[in-house]
Amino acid sequence: MAEDDGRIAIAPGLAIHRDEITESFVRAGGPGGQNVNKVSSAVELRFDLAASPSLPEAVKARAARIAGRRLTREGVIVIAAQRFRDQPRNREDALARLVAILREAAEPPVPRRPTRPTRASKQRRVEGKVLRGRTKALCARPMED
Repeated sequence: MAEDDGRIAIAPGLAIHRDEITESFVRAGGPGGQNVNKVSSAVELRFDLAASPSLPEAVKARAARIAGRRLTREGVIVIAAQRFRDQPRNREDALARLVAILREAAEPPVPRRPTRPTRASKQRRVEGKVLRGRTKALCARPMED
C-alpha cells in the first residue's frame, strides 16, 4: 500500500484517492480491559465504489461481486474492523482489507479456452461403458429357451 500525494496504490497504473474513503469510530466489543467502555477503537470504513472516479467500470463490477455482503444497495463498500484493541491498527486492517478487494478486482479474469476430449479419452470412456454393460448382463436373469 504505497501512498504518495494522498493516493493509495492498488495496482500498476491504478490508485484511489484517500478522500474517497470515510472512516467512523465506534466502541468495539470483546477484550479491552478498563478501556473497553471508554475508547472507540473499532473502525467502520466506507468506500463509495459506485461513485469512485478512480476506478474503471470493469474493475467496479468485479469489486462489487467480490465485496458480496459488504456492498450496500447504494454501491458503498462497508468494512468493519475491530480485530485489534487499538484504533490505529484497526484502521490499517480495514484499509488493507479494502485494498485486497480492489487488487483482486483489478486483475482481469483469464478467458476460458474451450477444450475437446482426446480420442484416447473417448475410447477409454466407451470401453468402460462396454465393461459395465457386460457386468450388468451377467447379473440379468437367464433367458428361457
